[in-house]
Amino acid sequence: MAAAAVTTYFEAGRGIRARAAERNAEVLAAQAARRRGVRTPEFYFTKHFDNSRLVKAPDPVRVREMRVFSAAVTVLFTLIMVYGLQHFSAIEKSYSVEAEKQQVEQLREENRQLRLSEAQLSQPSRIDAMAQKYGLAAPQPGQVVHPNASIDSSNSAPSFAQVTPPVSPMQ
Repeated sequence: MAAAAVTTYFEAGRGIRARAAERNAEVLAAQAARRRGVRTPEFYFTKHFDNSRLVKAPDPVRVREMRVFSAAVTVLFTLIMVYGLQHFSAIEKSYSVEAEKQQVEQLREENRQLRLSEAQLSQPSRIDAMAQKYGLAAPQPGQVVHPNASIDSSNSAPSFAQVTPPVSPMQ
């Protein structure tokens, strides 16, 4: 149990040994309550170190080793991050491909259902039954006009398309 020795204005007259003895007594009293009767002596010793005169000597070999180590760790970290990004992007792309496959399958099924519905709705027997229900009758001969039919119905021979170039006014 380490506690800092704090000196206040009123304790300035006492010596360091008196304060250390008082601290040791406090620690022993606290231990007795904490250990339920089993006493382990613990003493507080003051240590004074004056490191103000120590100066760190530069070590160029150590600096170079640390730079090489830092560069190696940076390269390794970069490679691991690139690998991780590629790996996770590949996983993300596979999820999106799978979602697209499911969507394509769903659209195919919907298209199949629509074609079945179209086939059911365009049955000639169904259309004929609905026409009779609304009071419509079959068309009489000559009542139907085809848009692809020729205007001149007397000439039944096939005709060829001809193009005549427009006459320009400059000639």
